[in-house]
Amino acid sequence: MKILDKPNLPKEIFGLEAKPELLAQAVRVFLANQHQGTQSALTRSEVNRTRRKLYKQKGTGGARHGDRKAPIFVGGGVSFAPKPRDFSLKLPEKMKKLALHTALSLQAKEKKVSIVSAMAKLSGKTSELAKFLVKDKGSILIITDLFRPNVYRAAKNIESVTVLPMNQVNTYEVLKANQILIMEEAITEPKKAVAKKKS
Repeated sequence: MKILDKPNLPKEIFGLEAKPELLAQAVRVFLANQHQGTQSALTRSEVNRTRRKLYKQKGTGGARHGDRKAPIFVGGGVSFAPKPRDFSLKLPEKMKKLALHTALSLQAKEKKVSIVSAMAKLSGKTSELAKFLVKDKGSILIITDLFRPNVYRAAKNIESVTVLPMNQVNTYEVLKANQILIMEEAITEPKKAVAKKKS
């Protein structure tokens, strides 16, 4: 396994101009879609407590209160309680692909993209992959051509290393990575997609 010195990167993917607005929009959509939106709390009308007036209105010297469902009491309802909601956003497929290719182009210009050959020959041992990686590079993204159990198994116990097949790579993961390692076999997949689109 080694890094290719002069890889032949397709310009349709790694030679695009940066588009900050598109990248920001793609990241926002991705993060919004990770939001489960399942948070829920009980309002004053939903709390299961007695509705009896706490004490008489006048003569106690204290503030006026109704029942113990009020938000100021422990065990009372929550003011403006959060309820389950859908946070998901959508981005057209063309914009999603363009944002991904733009992100890869940006990382390539900053010399954070490397093409690795013979990665498919990994035995699956963590030590084998750990010797190859540069530890002070920060977060590392490994892009494979398809699901490679041996690569996943080797990187599973290495902190700050993410492994994704080419068809699951997203703009957020690409921009977050300080180093991107792409299997040599994975480069042929986007080439085929671009060629099919042109034809």
